[in-house]
Amino acid sequence: MKYICTVCDYIYDPETGDPESGIEPGTQFEDIPDDWVCPLCGVGKEDFEPYNG
Repeated sequence: MKYICTVCDYIYDPETGDPESGIEPGTQFEDIPDDWVCPLCGVGKEDFEPYNG
């Protein structure tokens, strides 16, 4: 499942991950460390919600 940032609309896709932040492709959103932040706007995981697009 993808998740979207409610602040800037960045979409976290587990198939892609966030390699620049050390999140390998295939990493589910729930498995990302709690201190990870949105790579575009810097907000935390609490500002993401499930995305069905």
